[in-house]
Amino acid sequence: MDIEPEAVFDVVDLLGVLTNGILGGVVARQLRMDLVGFVVLAIISGLGGGMLRDTLLQHGFPVALTNPAYLTTALVGALVAYLMAFGSRWTFRALFVADCLSVGCWAATGTVKAFGAGLAWPPAILLGVVTAVGGGMIRDIAVGRLPAIFGGNTLYATSALLASTLMALLVGLGHPTWGMAGAIVLSAVVSVAARRFGWRLPGPANLSPSALTKLRRRPATRQDDDGT
Repeated sequence: MDIEPEAVFDVVDLLGVLTNGILGGVVARQLRMDLVGFVVLAIISGLGGGMLRDTLLQHGFPVALTNPAYLTTALVGALVAYLMAFGSRWTFRALFVADCLSVGCWAATGTVKAFGAGLAWPPAILLGVVTAVGGGMIRDIAVGRLPAIFGGNTLYATSALLASTLMALLVGLGHPTWGMAGAIVLSAVVSVAARRFGWRLPGPANLSPSALTKLRRRPATRQDDDGT
């Protein structure tokens, strides 16, 4: 029996909604919120990025509002987090891997939808990143936390950027299906490797005006006696 690639991607997409719904509920549990808090954070985490993308594109209602499967899946994630305490290390690892897969899927989906709306490469890649990390960023801001994409060793934003760029490249070459698959795999590999090996982006440089002055005044390299 042949399996349609679109069906696989839809499953990964909804898996990402469920995973992020649960993660939103986990944050609500950490902050000792009531059921309303669980529902709100689950919806923001699971659907926020896609809703932000569709709102920016201004092409009809957001998919999260027109396809009942998305809102239902996010609510299921909220219910799961409300009923279960996730204290196992292996449980969090499974959620993390599923989240990494969804980042690539959402990045690719956002990029394709931006192309479909007639946008060029840079804004299409930007919307891919927004789709992938927007929900988690809005959730963190809503609870007064520094968004995780601004620092940490999972490199979510970096993996989303790489996935969106790969998707844009393969769409341009006429291979959107391979682009979607490659984006999912690339995002997962980068995020998991970053967590495993502690990869981080470099912090800000500390070049003061005096340091720049010293660089400008650095003596020229001496020439040899023969002039070479």
